[in-house]
Amino acid sequence: MKKGDKELVRTAFEMAVEAHKTMRRKSGEPYILHPLAVAQICVEEIGLGVRSTICALLHDTVEDTDVTLEDVAREFGNEIARIIDGLTKIATVVDANSTQQAENFKKILLTLTDDPRVILIKLADRLHNMRTLDSMKREKQLKISSETVYVYAPLAHRLGLYNIKTEMEDLSMKYLEPDTYKEIARKLSETKRERTRYINEFIKPIKEKMDKAGFTEYEIYGRPKSIHSISNKIKKKGVSFEEVYDLFAIRMIIDAPQEKEKEDCWKAYSIVTDMYTPSPERLRDWLSNPKSNGYEALHTTVMGPQGKWVEVQIRTKRMNEIAEKGLAAHWKYKEGTGDEDRFDKWFHNIREALNNQESSSLDFLQDFKSSFLAEEIYVYTPKGDVKMLPLGATALDFAFSVHSDVGSRCIGAKVNHKLVPIAHKLRSGDQIEIITSSKQKPSEDWLNFVVTAKARTKIKDALKEGKRKIADEGKYILQRKLEQMGASFDIHNVDTLTQFYKLPSQLDLFYKISTKTIELKELRELTLHGDKLELPKPAKPILEPKHEYDPNKAAPSAKDSELIIFGESSDKIVYTLANCCKPIPGDDVFGFVSTGKGLIIHRTNCPNASRLLANFGHRVVKTKWAKNKEISFLTGIKIIGVDDVGVVSKITNLISSELRLNISAITIEAKEGVFEGNIKIFVHDKDELDELVNRLLKLSGIETVERYDTEQ
Repeated sequence: MKKGDKELVRTAFEMAVEAHKTMRRKSGEPYILHPLAVAQICVEEIGLGVRSTICALLHDTVEDTDVTLEDVAREFGNEIARIIDGLTKIATVVDANSTQQAENFKKILLTLTDDPRVILIKLADRLHNMRTLDSMKREKQLKISSETVYVYAPLAHRLGLYNIKTEMEDLSMKYLEPDTYKEIARKLSETKRERTRYINEFIKPIKEKMDKAGFTEYEIYGRPKSIHSISNKIKKKGVSFEEVYDLFAIRMIIDAPQEKEKEDCWKAYSIVTDMYTPSPERLRDWLSNPKSNGYEALHTTVMGPQGKWVEVQIRTKRMNEIAEKGLAAHWKYKEGTGDEDRFDKWFHNIREALNNQESSSLDFLQDFKSSFLAEEIYVYTPKGDVKMLPLGATALDFAFSVHSDVGSRCIGAKVNHKLVPIAHKLRSGDQIEIITSSKQKPSEDWLNFVVTAKARTKIKDALKEGKRKIADEGKYILQRKLEQMGASFDIHNVDTLTQFYKLPSQLDLFYKISTKTIELKELRELTLHGDKLELPKPAKPILEPKHEYDPNKAAPSAKDSELIIFGESSDKIVYTLANCCKPIPGDDVFGFVSTGKGLIIHRTNCPNASRLLANFGHRVVKTKWAKNKEISFLTGIKIIGVDDVGVVSKITNLISSELRLNISAITIEAKEGVFEGNIKIFVHDKDELDELVNRLLKLSGIETVERYDTEQ
């Protein structure tokens, strides 16, 4: 600490204590413990300095207490006031097509590009909220967790804060999929001893060789993979816990002077691969080409003792600090390097995307996720310059990253001298030359395959421009028509017509009139009132529908609003079960109020859940099942096993005769001695399904039985 810093931190602390003195957190503890913990995370886990610590201590004061930004500026100067302004959650701006969350996020990013400390403190704030989520209500836990996994964890990853990213993902999973989380945690602790033994056996010969080779300062140890990443492996690869081979990774950290770093890392690599055979396709060299979040390391996967694959990560002390402290450590080492920093490039691109005010916040959030938080690939221009693009980028994305005109006129590309279509997906290391034509112009279907925000924005702009020209013609047609009727061409009338034809905007109305998609014959149905058009009144009285859940009506008492019960009292509320995850009674579920469809029930581990919960948290209703034996629900199971005589009759016998369940459809295919069966059955609840799965697994020759959720 410099002279006088201590007093500043003390003043900030006292200001925060005073401001929050009457407040408590949900858990009942004094509120001041939260800003203190956030400041601690900033210092210890992110490695930020004095100014950030002051901001962390005061981050909630302006929003929640009587302290104003002016007070902060007077006491600590403008820079700190600006960061706190960025942190002060934004007065909830909810416009019709976006949600508070996406809006907040956009504002946070605007400040981020001025001062990245804002986002780092915001991440510390979110991490502490995740650590203390236990005292929150269940729906709050779901909303906050899914938002974390959807936006904040990828952001932490992108800023190089691996430890924080991992912890955020693990904590989110603890609330979103509690059963899976507990199960994996239990298995990890049960296998801990044999893992430790294995790691020691693996490391010993490497240590001996390292010492012989003259390495003195180095560490080598094993660290377990996160629960979240193990669960992802299980889901993606469709394997069981026991079959996940990389439950841990071996890390080698070498103390080397900066000019010898690469050399020493490759030396260590050759020592490891002399001992154990490496898998050729699993070598990742981020020494020569660091990731854009600053990460540098060598990763390889080798065949260890007992025929197990082991991942080994090799890096130096400096690289390790960057890997753990990300952005903050990056600045420390940045002084003195002349090249424009990758981070700065990234921030510059975000600024560009933010300046485009056209898109709604939700679109922005989608674009942000796909183009700024994705892993990158490196590609080359014909002259050999490197460009970074998100994974999944196409030749067209590359064209737009060169220049928007090149993108708009792109008709194809040569990738490594071979001709490819514009939708061709690029891979790391490709060299790309774009082919353009002056006759080409962007079309609607381009939006289906580009992934970068820049390309999307430029295509949308070009389409809008084209649409506007055509729409102008429609405007005149409508004006003439209205004047003939004696109605005036004004905002009210145009809005009335836009509503009447159920269109999203006036532009669409003019466009459709111009392209003759809308004939204006129906104008007769509209009544004139003065010179104002009025929508036709419905003639017949509409039958009273079942009461749909309406979030805007006065909320019932707290007890009622918590639970919506399916089963016995299901006649009170219109609800539908989501098709994407087919919930059945007993599943962990939440209700989602959709426009027009009433309440839709999703499972909390449904593939769409984190998006819905993160973007539309205010529409989520906590739901619970009631036991009801009258209603059956359709669900499906997938069975894989050894093809044996009579296996089908064993299965159907168990389902129909013993458990007396109704089968709705059954298909069984056998191939090369293995059969795969898909069975759709009606069950009353999850217990019944679980019993069925357990009983099936006991039949001889059956390997796996899984429930499947999606339409298959």
